[in-house]
Amino acid sequence: MRADLTPTSTAVPVTVSVVIPVKDDAVALAACLDALAHQTRRADEIVVVDNNSTDDSAALARAAGARVVPCATPGIPAASATGYDAAAGDLILRLDADCVPGPTWVATVVAALDRHPEVGAVTGHARFIDGPPRLRGPLAVAYLGAYALATGAALGHPPLFGSNLGMRRAAWEDVRASVHRDDPLLHDDLDLSFHLGERHRIRYLPGASMGMSMRPFRSGRSFAHRMRRGMRTVTVHWPHDLQPARSWRLARPLGR
Repeated sequence: MRADLTPTSTAVPVTVSVVIPVKDDAVALAACLDALAHQTRRADEIVVVDNNSTDDSAALARAAGARVVPCATPGIPAASATGYDAAAGDLILRLDADCVPGPTWVATVVAALDRHPEVGAVTGHARFIDGPPRLRGPLAVAYLGAYALATGAALGHPPLFGSNLGMRRAAWEDVRASVHRDDPLLHDDLDLSFHLGERHRIRYLPGASMGMSMRPFRSGRSFAHRMRRGMRTVTVHWPHDLQPARSWRLARPLGR
């Protein structure tokens, strides 16, 4: 018999870590850290993972009060995993250096995980904050919608979006040994979705406001590179996660 999944509040204070991978992105990181400093619910710690930056990203992060953790292995998968390993909070929130969270972002993610103790991770949408104003809305919908549809079909559940996610540290510890952290050509958030989603519930969180750069559309080459990384991330999980075998496994009780 399935357990009752009625949302309830745990009413237990939790600590929150925010993880930000960065490489040579000091200007954007400054805006991100400033937004985190003005949250209605401040994070208990901010972990900036310096992935071999040659600019002053690390120094800027320290000056803003963040804990800087070096990661010599190139690539976002390694940097993200290093940050999650280093995080001390009960909850681990993740965004990118070019993101600007709304003032209630931390509070919204924390409240959602408190209301839904059966959920291991939550993820939200984003809006573009630069580029041509008339294109920001349509391109954000197209970009994130295509990502959700394409990856959701492969996963059998909602994908995590690396610019706006929160998970329980216990959930990360459950999958940390299985993620592909040393392949710089993978999408770390999609890879995490494959592993975490097989044992923990992922819930979409519409109220978690996040601004992000329009970098995916700066050039056709950049966008094509992201698409190739996405396909590679899906195929490295085959044949174990090839549909419909994955959906059949997920139809069983999670974590069993």
